[in-house]
Amino acid sequence: MTDADRRRANLFARRSWGETSRISAILRKETVGGALLLAGALLALVWSNSPWSDGYQSVRDLRVGPAGLHLDLTLATWAADGLLAIFFFVAGLELKREFVAGDLRDPRRAAVPVAAAVGGVTVPALLFTLIAAGAGGGAAKGWAIPTATDIAFALAVLAVVGRFLPSALRTFLLTLAVVDDLLAIVIIAIFYTSDLSVAPLLAALVPLAVFALLVQRRVRSWWLLLPLAAVTWVLVHESGVHATVAGVLLAFTVPVIRSEAAGGPDAGPGLAEHFEHRFRPISAGVAVPIFAFLSAGVAIGGLAGLATALSDRVAVGIMVGLIVGKPVGIMVATWLVSRFTRADLDEGLNWLDVLGLALLGGIGFTVSLLIGELAFGLGSERDDHVKVAVLAGSLLSALLATVILRARSRVYRRVHEVETIDRDQDGVPDVYQPHPDRPDGH
Repeated sequence: MTDADRRRANLFARRSWGETSRISAILRKETVGGALLLAGALLALVWSNSPWSDGYQSVRDLRVGPAGLHLDLTLATWAADGLLAIFFFVAGLELKREFVAGDLRDPRRAAVPVAAAVGGVTVPALLFTLIAAGAGGGAAKGWAIPTATDIAFALAVLAVVGRFLPSALRTFLLTLAVVDDLLAIVIIAIFYTSDLSVAPLLAALVPLAVFALLVQRRVRSWWLLLPLAAVTWVLVHESGVHATVAGVLLAFTVPVIRSEAAGGPDAGPGLAEHFEHRFRPISAGVAVPIFAFLSAGVAIGGLAGLATALSDRVAVGIMVGLIVGKPVGIMVATWLVSRFTRADLDEGLNWLDVLGLALLGGIGFTVSLLIGELAFGLGSERDDHVKVAVLAGSLLSALLATVILRARSRVYRRVHEVETIDRDQDGVPDVYQPHPDRPDGH
Protein backbone atom coordinates (compact mmCIF):
# COMPACT_ATOMS: atom_id res chain seq x y z
CA MET A 1 0.00 0.00 0.00
CA THR A 2 1.39 3.38 -0.99
CA ASP A 3 1.54 6.45 1.22
CA ALA A 4 -1.14 8.04 -0.96
CA ASP A 5 -3.45 5.08 -0.38
CA ARG A 6 -2.92 5.32 3.36
CA ARG A 7 -3.95 8.95 3.27
CA ARG A 8 -7.26 8.18 1.56
CA ALA A 9 -10.19 8.50 3.94
CA ASN A 10 -13.14 6.13 4.03
CA LEU A 11 -16.51 7.77 3.41
CA PHE A 12 -18.33 5.39 5.72
CA ALA A 13 -15.55 4.35 8.07
CA ARG A 14 -16.37 2.41 11.21
CA ARG A 15 -16.94 4.65 14.20
CA SER A 16 -15.68 4.39 17.74
CA TRP A 17 -17.34 1.79 19.99
CA GLY A 18 -18.86 4.43 22.27
CA GLU A 19 -20.31 6.36 19.36
CA THR A 20 -21.67 3.21 17.74
CA SER A 21 -23.36 2.10 20.98
CA ARG A 22 -24.91 5.53 21.51
CA ILE A 23 -26.28 5.72 17.99
CA SER A 24 -27.57 2.14 18.22
CA ALA A 25 -29.66 3.11 21.25
CA ILE A 26 -31.05 6.09 19.32
CA LEU A 27 -31.91 3.88 16.36
CA ARG A 28 -33.96 1.52 18.51
CA LYS A 29 -36.02 4.36 19.97
CA GLU A 30 -36.55 6.05 16.61
CA THR A 31 -37.67 2.86 14.88
CA VAL A 32 -40.40 2.35 17.48
CA GLY A 33 -41.35 5.99 16.99
CA GLY A 34 -41.50 5.41 13.23
CA ALA A 35 -44.00 2.60 13.70
CA LEU A 36 -46.16 4.82 15.94
CA LEU A 37 -45.88 7.68 13.45
CA LEU A 38 -47.10 5.40 10.65
CA ALA A 39 -49.97 4.17 12.83
CA GLY A 40 -51.02 7.77 13.60
CA ALA A 41 -50.93 8.74 9.92
CA LEU A 42 -52.93 5.70 8.83
CA LEU A 43 -55.54 6.30 11.53
CA ALA A 44 -55.89 9.92 10.39
CA LEU A 45 -56.29 8.88 6.74
CA VAL A 46 -58.87 6.21 7.53
CA TRP A 47 -60.90 8.47 9.82
CA SER A 48 -60.81 11.50 7.49
CA ASN A 49 -62.07 9.36 4.59
CA SER A 50 -64.77 7.55 6.57
CA PRO A 51 -68.44 8.47 7.08
CA TRP A 52 -67.33 9.95 10.40
CA SER A 53 -64.84 12.42 8.86
CA ASP A 54 -66.66 15.37 10.45
CA GLY A 55 -65.59 14.02 13.83
CA TYR A 56 -61.94 14.08 12.77
CA GLN A 57 -62.26 17.68 11.62
CA SER A 58 -63.93 18.61 14.89
CA VAL A 59 -61.09 17.11 16.91
CA ARG A 60 -58.43 18.79 14.78
CA ASP A 61 -60.18 22.18 14.90
CA LEU A 62 -60.98 22.13 18.62
CA ARG A 63 -59.56 25.29 20.24
CA VAL A 64 -57.94 25.23 23.67
CA GLY A 65 -55.69 27.63 25.54
CA PRO A 66 -55.79 31.13 27.04
CA ALA A 67 -57.01 33.72 24.54
CA GLY A 68 -55.37 36.54 26.51
CA LEU A 69 -51.94 35.18 25.58
CA HIS A 70 -52.99 34.57 21.97
CA LEU A 71 -52.77 30.86 22.71
CA ASP A 72 -56.36 29.83 21.97
CA LEU A 73 -55.05 27.48 19.29
CA THR A 74 -56.54 24.49 17.55
CA LEU A 75 -55.27 21.06 18.52
CA ALA A 76 -53.63 20.79 15.10
CA THR A 77 -51.75 24.04 15.71
CA TRP A 78 -50.76 22.95 19.21
CA ALA A 79 -49.31 19.79 17.67
CA ALA A 80 -47.38 21.69 14.99
CA ASP A 81 -46.14 24.52 17.21
CA GLY A 82 -46.00 22.87 20.63
CA LEU A 83 -45.36 19.14 20.30
CA LEU A 84 -42.90 19.59 17.44
CA ALA A 85 -40.93 21.98 19.67
CA ILE A 86 -40.09 18.85 21.70
CA PHE A 87 -39.05 17.10 18.48
CA PHE A 88 -36.75 19.98 17.54
CA PHE A 89 -35.41 20.19 21.10
CA VAL A 90 -34.22 16.59 20.81
CA ALA A 91 -32.89 17.26 17.31
CA GLY A 92 -30.97 20.25 18.66
CA LEU A 93 -29.46 18.16 21.46
CA GLU A 94 -28.37 15.51 18.97
CA LEU A 95 -26.96 18.10 16.59
CA LYS A 96 -24.89 19.76 19.32
CA ARG A 97 -23.77 16.37 20.61
CA GLU A 98 -22.55 15.35 17.15
CA PHE A 99 -20.49 18.47 16.53
CA VAL A 100 -19.15 18.99 20.06
CA ALA A 101 -18.34 15.51 21.32
CA GLY A 102 -19.37 13.07 18.59
CA ASP A 103 -17.32 11.70 15.74
CA LEU A 104 -18.41 14.67 13.63
CA ARG A 105 -16.18 17.03 15.58
CA ASP A 106 -13.61 15.74 13.12
CA PRO A 107 -14.10 17.90 9.98
CA ARG A 108 -13.12 15.00 7.73
CA ARG A 109 -15.92 12.85 9.13
CA ALA A 110 -18.39 15.73 9.11
CA ALA A 111 -17.77 16.66 5.47
CA VAL A 112 -19.63 13.70 3.95
CA PRO A 113 -22.99 13.83 5.79
CA VAL A 114 -23.00 17.63 5.73
CA ALA A 115 -22.38 17.68 1.97
CA ALA A 116 -24.97 14.94 1.44
CA ALA A 117 -27.56 16.84 3.49
CA VAL A 118 -26.90 20.06 1.57
CA GLY A 119 -27.22 18.23 -1.73
CA GLY A 120 -30.39 16.55 -0.49
CA VAL A 121 -31.90 19.97 0.24
CA THR A 122 -30.67 21.90 -2.80
CA VAL A 123 -31.65 19.55 -5.63
CA PRO A 124 -35.27 18.90 -4.47
CA ALA A 125 -35.79 22.64 -3.98
CA LEU A 126 -34.54 23.36 -7.50
CA LEU A 127 -36.67 20.63 -9.08
CA PHE A 128 -39.77 21.83 -7.21
CA THR A 129 -39.18 25.40 -8.32
CA LEU A 130 -38.76 24.36 -11.97
CA ILE A 131 -41.93 22.27 -11.95
CA ALA A 132 -44.16 24.57 -9.90
CA ALA A 133 -43.04 27.80 -11.58
CA GLY A 134 -46.02 29.61 -13.04
CA ALA A 135 -48.59 27.44 -11.22
CA GLY A 136 -49.99 30.55 -9.51
CA GLY A 137 -51.57 30.86 -6.09
CA GLY A 138 -48.23 31.40 -4.41
CA ALA A 139 -47.01 27.95 -5.44
CA ALA A 140 -43.36 29.00 -5.14
CA LYS A 141 -43.77 29.28 -1.35
CA GLY A 142 -43.69 25.50 -1.14
CA TRP A 143 -40.13 25.13 -2.44
CA ALA A 144 -38.84 23.74 0.88
CA ILE A 145 -41.50 21.03 1.30
CA PRO A 146 -39.55 18.20 -0.42
CA THR A 147 -36.24 19.07 1.27
CA ALA A 148 -36.81 17.34 4.64
CA THR A 149 -36.11 13.74 5.66
CA ASP A 150 -38.24 12.10 8.35
CA ILE A 151 -35.68 10.29 10.47
CA ALA A 152 -38.16 8.19 12.49
CA PHE A 153 -39.94 6.93 9.37
CA ALA A 154 -36.68 6.31 7.46
CA LEU A 155 -35.06 4.42 10.34
CA ALA A 156 -38.17 2.31 10.81
CA VAL A 157 -37.97 1.21 7.16
CA LEU A 158 -34.24 0.56 7.46
CA ALA A 159 -34.76 -1.55 10.59
CA VAL A 160 -37.31 -3.75 8.80
CA VAL A 161 -35.47 -4.32 5.52
CA GLY A 162 -31.80 -3.86 6.41
CA ARG A 163 -31.03 -6.23 9.26
CA PHE A 164 -27.70 -7.35 7.77
CA LEU A 165 -26.62 -4.00 6.34
CA PRO A 166 -23.38 -2.53 7.73
CA SER A 167 -23.78 -0.32 10.78
CA ALA A 168 -21.92 2.46 8.93
CA LEU A 169 -24.97 3.01 6.71
CA ARG A 170 -27.33 3.30 9.68
CA THR A 171 -25.01 5.77 11.37
CA PHE A 172 -24.68 7.81 8.19
CA LEU A 173 -28.47 8.00 7.75
CA LEU A 174 -28.93 9.24 11.30
CA THR A 175 -26.19 11.84 10.95
CA LEU A 176 -27.49 13.03 7.58
CA ALA A 177 -30.97 13.43 9.06
CA VAL A 178 -29.61 15.44 11.99
CA VAL A 179 -27.91 17.89 9.63
CA ASP A 180 -31.06 17.86 7.51
CA ASP A 181 -33.04 18.92 10.59
CA LEU A 182 -30.65 21.82 11.16
CA LEU A 183 -31.16 23.03 7.60
CA ALA A 184 -34.93 22.69 8.03
CA ILE A 185 -34.79 24.77 11.20
CA VAL A 186 -32.85 27.52 9.42
CA ILE A 187 -35.27 27.45 6.48
CA ILE A 188 -38.32 27.71 8.76
CA ALA A 189 -36.80 30.52 10.81
CA ILE A 190 -35.72 32.59 7.80
CA PHE A 191 -38.24 31.88 5.04
CA TYR A 192 -41.42 31.00 6.93
CA THR A 193 -41.49 33.78 9.49
CA SER A 194 -44.14 36.42 8.84
CA ASP A 195 -45.02 39.59 10.73
CA LEU A 196 -41.88 39.52 12.84
CA SER A 197 -42.30 41.29 16.18
CA VAL A 198 -38.91 42.21 17.60
CA ALA A 199 -39.97 43.02 21.18
CA PRO A 200 -41.20 39.50 22.15
CA LEU A 201 -38.20 37.98 20.39
CA LEU A 202 -35.80 40.11 22.44
CA ALA A 203 -37.82 39.38 25.59
CA ALA A 204 -37.39 35.64 24.92
CA LEU A 205 -33.66 36.08 25.44
CA VAL A 206 -34.22 36.68 29.18
CA PRO A 207 -35.78 33.31 30.12
CA LEU A 208 -33.48 31.65 27.58
CA ALA A 209 -30.43 33.16 29.31
CA VAL A 210 -31.65 32.07 32.75
CA PHE A 211 -32.32 28.57 31.41
CA ALA A 212 -28.78 28.51 29.96
CA LEU A 213 -27.27 29.64 33.26
CA LEU A 214 -29.08 26.93 35.20
CA VAL A 215 -28.22 24.06 32.84
CA GLN A 216 -24.59 25.19 32.68
CA ARG A 217 -24.58 24.79 36.47
CA ARG A 218 -26.12 21.32 36.01
CA VAL A 219 -29.43 22.25 37.60
CA ARG A 220 -32.00 19.51 36.88
CA SER A 221 -34.99 20.87 38.81
CA TRP A 222 -37.94 20.61 36.43
CA TRP A 223 -39.97 23.10 38.47
CA LEU A 224 -37.35 25.70 37.43
CA LEU A 225 -36.45 24.60 33.92
CA LEU A 226 -39.87 23.76 32.46
CA PRO A 227 -41.47 27.15 33.27
CA LEU A 228 -38.46 28.95 31.75
CA ALA A 229 -38.71 26.78 28.63
CA ALA A 230 -42.46 27.43 28.42
CA VAL A 231 -42.01 31.22 28.72
CA THR A 232 -39.32 31.14 26.02
CA TRP A 233 -41.65 29.17 23.75
CA VAL A 234 -44.57 31.57 24.33
CA LEU A 235 -42.45 34.65 23.54
CA VAL A 236 -40.95 33.10 20.40
CA HIS A 237 -44.47 32.14 19.30
CA GLU A 238 -45.65 35.69 19.95
CA SER A 239 -42.76 37.12 17.90
CA GLY A 240 -43.93 35.52 14.67
CA VAL A 241 -40.95 33.16 14.42
CA HIS A 242 -42.20 29.59 14.29
CA ALA A 243 -42.35 28.36 17.87
CA THR A 244 -40.40 25.15 17.14
CA VAL A 245 -37.28 27.32 16.83
CA ALA A 246 -37.53 27.84 20.60
CA GLY A 247 -36.88 24.13 21.09
CA VAL A 248 -33.64 24.37 19.13
CA LEU A 249 -32.46 27.49 20.95
CA LEU A 250 -33.08 25.83 24.32
CA ALA A 251 -31.22 22.69 23.21
CA PHE A 252 -28.18 24.66 22.10
CA THR A 253 -27.75 26.04 25.63
CA VAL A 254 -27.49 22.58 27.21
CA PRO A 255 -23.89 21.47 27.88
CA VAL A 256 -22.80 18.33 26.07
CA ILE A 257 -19.73 17.65 28.19
CA ARG A 258 -19.23 18.14 31.89
CA SER A 259 -16.39 20.61 31.72
CA GLU A 260 -14.49 21.62 28.61
CA ALA A 261 -11.66 22.89 30.82
CA ALA A 262 -11.38 19.49 32.48
CA GLY A 263 -10.45 17.47 29.46
CA GLY A 264 -12.67 18.40 26.54
CA PRO A 265 -14.89 15.65 25.10
CA ASP A 266 -13.30 13.10 27.47
CA ALA A 267 -14.46 14.94 30.61
CA GLY A 268 -17.73 13.00 30.76
CA PRO A 269 -21.30 13.59 29.62
CA GLY A 270 -23.12 16.80 30.37
CA LEU A 271 -26.84 17.41 30.79
CA ALA A 272 -27.49 16.96 27.05
CA GLU A 273 -27.27 13.19 27.38
CA HIS A 274 -29.59 13.24 30.41
CA PHE A 275 -32.17 15.43 28.64
CA GLU A 276 -31.96 13.38 25.47
CA HIS A 277 -32.61 10.21 27.46
CA ARG A 278 -35.65 11.85 29.05
CA PHE A 279 -37.16 13.56 26.03
CA ARG A 280 -36.39 11.31 23.05
CA PRO A 281 -39.07 8.74 24.04
CA ILE A 282 -41.57 11.59 24.48
CA SER A 283 -40.63 13.00 21.08
CA ALA A 284 -40.61 9.71 19.17
CA GLY A 285 -43.46 8.03 21.04
CA VAL A 286 -45.86 10.89 21.73
CA ALA A 287 -45.13 14.23 20.04
CA VAL A 288 -44.45 13.10 16.47
CA PRO A 289 -47.21 10.42 16.28
CA ILE A 290 -49.81 12.90 17.59
CA PHE A 291 -48.63 15.50 15.08
CA ALA A 292 -48.92 12.88 12.32
CA PHE A 293 -52.43 12.01 13.45
CA LEU A 294 -53.59 15.65 13.50
CA SER A 295 -51.82 16.63 10.26
CA ALA A 296 -51.98 13.67 7.88
CA GLY A 297 -55.75 13.44 7.70
CA VAL A 298 -56.93 14.52 4.24
CA ALA A 299 -60.16 13.66 2.44
CA ILE A 300 -58.87 12.17 -0.81
CA GLY A 301 -62.27 11.79 -2.48
CA GLY A 302 -61.60 8.53 -4.26
CA LEU A 303 -59.59 8.08 -7.45
CA ALA A 304 -61.00 11.28 -8.95
CA GLY A 305 -59.92 13.31 -5.93
CA LEU A 306 -56.52 11.64 -5.93
CA ALA A 307 -56.06 12.47 -9.62
CA THR A 308 -57.06 16.08 -8.99
CA ALA A 309 -54.61 16.44 -6.12
CA LEU A 310 -51.71 14.89 -8.02
CA SER A 311 -52.39 16.98 -11.12
CA ASP A 312 -51.49 20.11 -9.16
CA ARG A 313 -48.00 21.17 -10.22
CA VAL A 314 -47.17 21.78 -6.57
CA ALA A 315 -47.95 18.14 -5.80
CA VAL A 316 -45.94 16.98 -8.82
CA GLY A 317 -43.00 19.12 -7.71
CA ILE A 318 -43.12 17.64 -4.21
CA MET A 319 -43.21 14.06 -5.48
CA VAL A 320 -40.40 14.61 -7.98
CA GLY A 321 -38.39 16.40 -5.31
CA LEU A 322 -38.76 13.52 -2.84
CA ILE A 323 -38.44 10.58 -5.23
CA VAL A 324 -35.81 12.00 -7.62
CA GLY A 325 -34.34 15.15 -6.09
CA LYS A 326 -33.43 13.74 -2.68
CA PRO A 327 -31.50 10.66 -3.90
CA VAL A 328 -29.85 12.57 -6.74
CA GLY A 329 -28.74 15.36 -4.40
CA ILE A 330 -27.38 12.96 -1.78
CA MET A 331 -25.64 10.72 -4.33
CA VAL A 332 -24.07 13.56 -6.30
CA ALA A 333 -22.84 15.33 -3.16
CA THR A 334 -21.37 12.09 -1.79
CA TRP A 335 -19.67 11.33 -5.11
CA LEU A 336 -18.21 14.84 -5.29
CA VAL A 337 -16.74 14.45 -1.81
CA SER A 338 -15.26 11.13 -2.91
CA ARG A 339 -13.94 12.63 -6.13
CA PHE A 340 -12.34 15.80 -4.83
CA THR A 341 -11.18 14.72 -1.36
CA ARG A 342 -9.73 11.38 -2.48
CA ALA A 343 -12.02 9.55 -0.07
CA ASP A 344 -13.19 6.00 -0.69
CA LEU A 345 -16.22 4.04 0.40
CA ASP A 346 -15.50 1.94 3.45
CA GLU A 347 -14.27 -1.53 2.59
CA GLY A 348 -17.15 -3.90 1.88
CA LEU A 349 -19.64 -1.18 0.93
CA ASN A 350 -21.07 -0.58 -2.52
CA TRP A 351 -22.50 2.49 -4.22
CA LEU A 352 -25.81 0.58 -4.44
CA ASP A 353 -25.86 0.73 -0.64
CA VAL A 354 -25.53 4.50 -0.83
CA LEU A 355 -28.31 4.67 -3.45
CA GLY A 356 -30.68 2.75 -1.18
CA LEU A 357 -29.79 5.06 1.66
CA ALA A 358 -30.33 8.12 -0.55
CA LEU A 359 -33.78 6.84 -1.53
CA LEU A 360 -34.63 6.61 2.17
CA GLY A 361 -33.79 10.30 2.33
CA GLY A 362 -36.88 10.86 0.16
CA ILE A 363 -39.14 9.87 3.03
CA GLY A 364 -40.22 13.36 3.98
CA PHE A 365 -43.11 13.37 6.41
CA THR A 366 -43.12 15.30 9.68
CA VAL A 367 -41.20 18.43 8.67
CA SER A 368 -42.55 18.32 5.09
CA LEU A 369 -46.12 18.43 6.37
CA LEU A 370 -45.18 21.24 8.75
CA ILE A 371 -43.62 23.34 5.99
CA GLY A 372 -46.67 22.68 3.78
CA GLU A 373 -48.93 24.10 6.49
CA LEU A 374 -46.68 27.12 6.91
CA ALA A 375 -46.52 27.73 3.16
CA PHE A 376 -50.20 27.36 2.22
CA GLY A 377 -52.19 27.45 5.44
CA LEU A 378 -53.63 24.58 7.45
CA GLY A 379 -56.79 23.18 5.88
CA SER A 380 -56.44 24.99 2.55
CA GLU A 381 -57.07 23.10 -0.70
CA ARG A 382 -53.43 23.31 -1.68
CA ASP A 383 -52.38 22.10 1.77
CA ASP A 384 -54.52 19.02 1.15
CA HIS A 385 -52.70 18.51 -2.16
CA VAL A 386 -49.40 18.84 -0.29
CA LYS A 387 -50.41 16.11 2.16
CA VAL A 388 -51.38 13.72 -0.64
CA ALA A 389 -48.10 14.41 -2.45
CA VAL A 390 -45.96 14.03 0.68
CA LEU A 391 -47.65 10.75 1.60
CA ALA A 392 -47.42 9.37 -1.96
CA GLY A 393 -43.83 10.53 -2.49
CA SER A 394 -42.69 9.18 0.87
CA LEU A 395 -44.39 5.83 0.23
CA LEU A 396 -42.82 5.43 -3.22
CA SER A 397 -39.40 6.42 -1.86
CA ALA A 398 -39.76 3.84 0.89
CA LEU A 399 -40.77 1.13 -1.60
CA LEU A 400 -37.86 1.87 -3.97
CA ALA A 401 -35.41 1.94 -1.07
CA THR A 402 -36.84 -1.35 0.20
CA VAL A 403 -36.21 -3.09 -3.12
CA ILE A 404 -32.54 -2.06 -3.18
CA LEU A 405 -31.74 -2.42 0.51
CA ARG A 406 -33.46 -5.79 0.86
CA ALA A 407 -31.41 -7.10 -2.06
CA ARG A 408 -28.20 -5.70 -0.56
CA SER A 409 -29.11 -7.11 2.85
CA ARG A 410 -29.41 -10.57 1.29
CA VAL A 411 -25.91 -10.15 -0.17
CA TYR A 412 -24.45 -9.20 3.21
CA ARG A 413 -26.31 -12.10 4.82
CA ARG A 414 -24.74 -14.58 2.40
CA VAL A 415 -21.31 -13.10 3.10
CA HIS A 416 -21.94 -13.44 6.83
CA GLU A 417 -23.00 -17.09 6.42
CA VAL A 418 -19.95 -17.92 4.29
CA GLU A 419 -17.63 -16.33 6.85
CA THR A 420 -19.31 -18.29 9.63
CA ILE A 421 -18.89 -21.60 7.74
CA ASP A 422 -15.23 -20.84 6.98
CA ARG A 423 -14.59 -20.00 10.63
CA ASP A 424 -16.21 -23.25 11.78
CA GLN A 425 -14.22 -25.28 9.27
CA ASP A 426 -11.00 -23.65 10.42
CA GLY A 427 -11.77 -24.68 13.97
CA VAL A 428 -12.02 -21.11 15.22
CA PRO A 429 -14.39 -20.89 18.20
CA ASP A 430 -17.49 -18.80 17.56
CA VAL A 431 -16.97 -16.25 20.32
CA TYR A 432 -20.13 -14.31 21.10
CA GLN A 433 -19.87 -10.69 20.08
CA PRO A 434 -22.96 -8.59 20.75
CA HIS A 435 -24.10 -6.66 17.70
CA PRO A 436 -24.56 -2.98 18.64
CA ASP A 437 -27.22 -2.31 16.01
CA ARG A 438 -29.77 -4.93 17.01
CA PRO A 439 -32.06 -4.74 20.03
CA ASP A 440 -31.41 -8.37 20.97
CA GLY A 441 -27.65 -7.90 20.66
CA HIS A 442 -27.31 -10.69 18.06
